[in-house]
Parts: sequence; structure tokens; C-alpha cells
Amino acid sequence: MPLPPDSTLAVILYGLLVVGLFAVLWAYYDRRDRAFYDAERRKITFHCIRCDHLYTEKEGTDTAPCPKCGHLNTRLKF
Repeated sequence: MPLPPDSTLAVILYGLLVVGLFAVLWAYYDRRDRAFYDAERRKITFHCIRCDHLYTEKEGTDTAPCPKCGHLNTRLKF
């Protein structure tokens, strides 16, 4: 049984609304996850000259204490 002409337009508009909602949610979560993973990936590497331990810290620090022995080290430059 075919749908009346006025309900066909409603079904099309509802379908477009659902697709639009999924597109907005996809864009939001993609942007949020990208910002999270970029922040996690950007770290500075340090090498302790006392205990020979390699470790990382968040971006923006030039010196950091070693988590094993507590010695203050400068960042490792390549």
C-alpha cells in the first residue's frame, strides 16, 4: 500500500534529519578524539644521567625530575 503524498515528504525530511544528526555527532567526536590523541602524543623525552632511565613528560618543560632517582635532568635533544 503506497504512502499518501504528504507523508512521503515527512519521511524524507525525517531521514535527512537523522543523517544530519549522525554527521554532526561524527564531526564532534572526531574532533574531540583528535585533540585528545594529539595532546597524548606530544611529549618531551628525557634521559637521566644518574640512573640511565628514559622517560617522558608533558610538552612545555625543559627540565624534569627522574621518576626513579629524582635527579633533575634537561630534555633530550636530537
